[in-house]
Amino acid sequence: MDIVSNYLLYFIIYSIIGWLVEVLSFLIMDHKFVNRGFLLGPVCPIYGYGVVLIILLIGSNNNDLLSIFLKSIFICSMLEYSTSFVMEKLFRARWWDYSQRRFNINGRICLETMLPFGIGATIVLYLVHPRVIKLVKLIPYNLKVILAISLFSIYLVDNFISIKVMSKIKHQIKKEKVDNTVEVKNRILKWISQNSFWYKHIIKAFPKFKIMERVKKIKKVITGEKEEINLNNVNK
Repeated sequence: MDIVSNYLLYFIIYSIIGWLVEVLSFLIMDHKFVNRGFLLGPVCPIYGYGVVLIILLIGSNNNDLLSIFLKSIFICSMLEYSTSFVMEKLFRARWWDYSQRRFNINGRICLETMLPFGIGATIVLYLVHPRVIKLVKLIPYNLKVILAISLFSIYLVDNFISIKVMSKIKHQIKKEKVDNTVEVKNRILKWISQNSFWYKHIIKAFPKFKIMERVKKIKKVITGEKEEINLNNVNK
């Protein structure tokens, strides 16, 4: 159970790190906050799965940096391509698209992202993961099991909700070979605000709690729009 708990925590940690990398990169390039990924929570599970696969298939005992680099590119590219293909077939949407970049394959993967994946995976194996292992080892066994099960359960619930909502709204999404992330997230939040039984009851109990308004306020704060925002109101 200890090994299972470790890997569940590795998965969650790297999924959160991946989400932060995605959000920060869009914030820097486009100067706007985009909640990247398929799920509602702050996780990009493709990063979690990718790192866990690399740890299991490659490990950190291989001293051949070139071998690790090339194997990481292959693993990450196969994962990215298959994930894009399956999600587009299921939900008629793309969460990334590289059609406008050189040396791409069906817009799902491209050389421009393959190289950073290889470099990033090598850095993770040699520098980041040893520290993550030490951090996880510091957690007492019982607490670690509870934490791993709790976080992964939240992740599964998020999957259930996101898949359910996407199955309801996928016919509203125009099928194109473009990045649909913003449109999809906005439609998911809109559907929840209009159809969720629990959301409607929360609104009755707390009238000032509204998903879309909170999201808009948070975006304005993060992107630094000129309009003055009262941060205290974001938490209301």
